[in-house]
Amino acid sequence: MPDYVVVGGDRRPQSSEGKLVAFIVRWLITAAAVWVAAKLVGGIHLEGWRSTLLVALILGLLNAYLKPLLVVGTFPALIMTLGVFLVFINTALLALTAWISGKFDSIHFAIDGFWAAFFGAIIISVVSFFISLIVKPGKVARSVAR
Repeated sequence: MPDYVVVGGDRRPQSSEGKLVAFIVRWLITAAAVWVAAKLVGGIHLEGWRSTLLVALILGLLNAYLKPLLVVGTFPALIMTLGVFLVFINTALLALTAWISGKFDSIHFAIDGFWAAFFGAIIISVVSFFISLIVKPGKVARSVAR
């Protein structure tokens, strides 16, 4: 997430309010994508809106902080597979999200196995991509921060 916004060729610092709004919009997009994956994949079990939001938060934090390390660490595999290995990284992060969620009694989220995590990761990626094309978190943040 850049710390600046380009406005008419000008680089202006993005406000902390704008960053917060963009984060919340991305979080809600991830929550919607997780919910869709749970509805479409029989091996993903998710109960309630609170669990959905908390799972999306955990997954978003893992994507923000752990995924870049995994991408750098598996760079040769990513090059050899022309980026297809990213699906396995996303699968691992979704499985890790389920494991972390299982440590909290208030989060009702479980994944039955590898294939459920695999297809769930694909669905979450695709749904997030398409919702982000429509909603555009950065644009929403700029319009709210004005």
